Amino acid sequence: MELKNRNLNIFIAIVSIAIPVVVAVLFVLPKPDVEAGFDVRVMPFFHAVLNSATAVLLMASLWFIKNGKKSAHKWANLGAVGLSCIFLLSYVTYHFLTESTKFGDVDHNGIVDAAEKAALGGISYVYYFLLLTHILLAIVIVPLVLFTLLRGFRATGRSTARSRGSPGRFGFMWLLPG
Repeated sequence: MELKNRNLNIFIAIVSIAIPVVVAVLFVLPKPDVEAGFDVRVMPFFHAVLNSATAVLLMASLWFIKNGKKSAHKWANLGAVGLSCIFLLSYVTYHFLTESTKFGDVDHNGIVDAAEKAALGGISYVYYFLLLTHILLAIVIVPLVLFTLLRGFRATGRSTARSRGSPGRFGFMWLLPG
């Protein structure tokens, strides 16, 4: 499969912008009054399982390519992308159906009062730093993964020396947002 269409670059750029915009909009839209048909509280656990499986596939992919198993490397990466797509759809669904949780809201009333803030102490700074880096990395990694995937498909059947640089430089970033 020869992928030379420049329109794919435009498509990747649009997707890379649309995903964070849609996720951000979900946090400000009023939540619909619909029943999911299952307990949505299991979804964060499902997300953790998806992210863990993705991490395992990414580490396996690295091992495969370092040991010359190009086909296994390709399939591990495609599996990681597939699991990431399932995660994204599930994540968007979860945030579409549920109210946001406020960090430190121990009594779950939607308000972090003075006593709850005092109980948190300085840990809230650590939490918000981790949250900010998570959000920024999640935004940055989408185009990096998509462009690298496109590059990998374009390199199929040719020497992969060209594709060694960028994935090695940022591949670990895919692990961090999860």
